[in-house]
Amino acid sequence: MALETQESEITGILAASGSTQHIQERPVYTQREKLLTMSGVLLVMLLASLDQTIMDTAMPKIISDLNGFNLYTWVTTAYLLTSTVMVPIYGKLSDLFGRKPLFLTGVVIFLIGSAASGASQSMQQLVAFRALQGLGAAALMPIAIAVIGDLFSARERGKWQGVTGAVFGLSAVIGPALGGWITDNTSWRWVFYVNVPVGIVALFVLVFLMPTLKSQFTGRARIDYLGAVLLIGTTVPFLLGLSWGGANNQYPWLSWQIISLFVAAAVFLVLFIVYERRLEARDAQPIIDPSLFTNPIFTVSVLITSITSMGMFGCIVFLPLFSQGVLGISATNSGVRLIPLMGGLIFSSIISGQLVSRTGKYKLIAFAGMVITIGGSFLLQQLDVHSTPTELVLDMIVLGVGLGFGMSIYTVIVQNAIPDKIGQATSGLTFFRSIGGTIAVAAMGSVLNSSYVPGFHNALPASLKAVIKPADLNNFNNPNVLLSPDTQSQLHRALAPLGPLGNQIYGQLFVAVKIGLTDGIHNVFILSTAVMCVGFLLLFFLKEIPLSTTKREQVKVDAVEDASANSVVAVTME
Repeated sequence: MALETQESEITGILAASGSTQHIQERPVYTQREKLLTMSGVLLVMLLASLDQTIMDTAMPKIISDLNGFNLYTWVTTAYLLTSTVMVPIYGKLSDLFGRKPLFLTGVVIFLIGSAASGASQSMQQLVAFRALQGLGAAALMPIAIAVIGDLFSARERGKWQGVTGAVFGLSAVIGPALGGWITDNTSWRWVFYVNVPVGIVALFVLVFLMPTLKSQFTGRARIDYLGAVLLIGTTVPFLLGLSWGGANNQYPWLSWQIISLFVAAAVFLVLFIVYERRLEARDAQPIIDPSLFTNPIFTVSVLITSITSMGMFGCIVFLPLFSQGVLGISATNSGVRLIPLMGGLIFSSIISGQLVSRTGKYKLIAFAGMVITIGGSFLLQQLDVHSTPTELVLDMIVLGVGLGFGMSIYTVIVQNAIPDKIGQATSGLTFFRSIGGTIAVAAMGSVLNSSYVPGFHNALPASLKAVIKPADLNNFNNPNVLLSPDTQSQLHRALAPLGPLGNQIYGQLFVAVKIGLTDGIHNVFILSTAVMCVGFLLLFFLKEIPLSTTKREQVKVDAVEDASANSVVAVTME
């Protein structure tokens, strides 16, 4: 009775406000359909997340075999460009045409790209096929998460989003180790080929067992081709500018090349926003509805996830460098370095999902996650050249627990707030999270580079500066010397004729390099902490609306407080 009364009241508000939006029934899926679909979805998510980590340890062998050091960064950049720019496009298309056809298309393209990458005979071919692989990968993660939104109520999603966070953490642990094992025992080509059998299994599960998940859109579907072109014109130069800019990259930040890329991105962004607003005003289905950003929950969630991604990458990307370069931990088993962090992330991701499902509330959990994350990044600031591996492990566990609490909760939040545009909302969140991570790697890499050189030179004893020529000292302006056994052996042999004095000089040089590297990474951790603190402040602006316990209660509130001002309550009922 209460539900019928609520439906009647909501319908009255809609009628009073002149809304033409209809309350549509959405299909109910059996438990068997849900579980079988999720088995395929989780396999696909594991594929997509593994692909981002498994290549790291294989890249040196790939470069050696294909003789393509000059294209080293493009193997990653090409994948990043296509996978990032296509995310919102796939999300919108899945809202128009349904999840299943877009999901299956993405899996097929990804598998073709994987097989072709493994068969590459040159670095140019590998870069091209990685771009193709990225085109498919762009559909996998956001649509997989959107499928969860279609199958489950908002509260139920919490449990499954926790599982997806655990899948991501698991891939980060086993990916580098698996990549190293495959490269050492078979061929680097199997780093790509391994996707094919797993992907085929997932494909069969999805084709035969996944329900259709038909789109709730009932009008005439139109594809926003010009909007897609403008979005690509915005994203590609922006990501290229971030990838190419910096002291140790292809061009300085203030070079005309980098400035031109950012200016081009800004111009295309303005054109994209203007054009998308015109399309939405005519109800012509833009790729990203600008009205999404009028929903304060979506806007704040996008900002927080972008900022969290920046802080997370700022910590995670540079932790292996600290463990290898400063602590001297071996890189042979690459995955072991991040097991404590990812173990904490997997644990807290599952726990947070359960808490959200049981309580139907998320704001307190989001606050707790951010506080723990800030505490973990603050602990990382205390690391120095005298720190022990045990201290690093404890700090990473704290950071991982914090990140796990906030890793997947915002997907549940935006899907609950915008139930009629789950595909767009989910892909938008994924898109901006990816952009945030890219910005972080570029910005914090510049912080590291600018801090290391003065830190290294300041740590050199005056007696050593008097003995070694400045030109020779400049050879140490890159801390990679700590990671290259060959370079260390050459230096040791060069100083050997000096006897004990040579050993002393060698030791002083490497202590200075470690101090300089520690200074640079310390400043990166400071910046990461500052970014996380901004995210903490934004949480105060995050509204909390109850998560539905069944799909019958899928309610989105825009402005209930002022119905007389044409406020609309959009509802999806079953």
